[in-house]
Amino acid sequence: MELFAREQVKVLLAQEVMTLKDLASILSRELGKKYTPDNLSQKLRKGTIPYNEMVIIAKILGYKIKFEKDGF
Repeated sequence: MELFAREQVKVLLAQEVMTLKDLASILSRELGKKYTPDNLSQKLRKGTIPYNEMVIIAKILGYKIKFEKDGF
């Protein structure tokens, strides 16, 4: 089953017992620009979140994004 960024982030937030509000606050601090739970949720829902922000979100949650060669 393919997960989109929004669903993946929601799963990881739940696993790490963190809210979207917590994540937005940490992102604001890390990147020096204002993030709110609403605008972050909207970016995730629309699929318009930049890759570099996803990398930082993964790091905040204790993960890293890894590319693996497909076995085709």
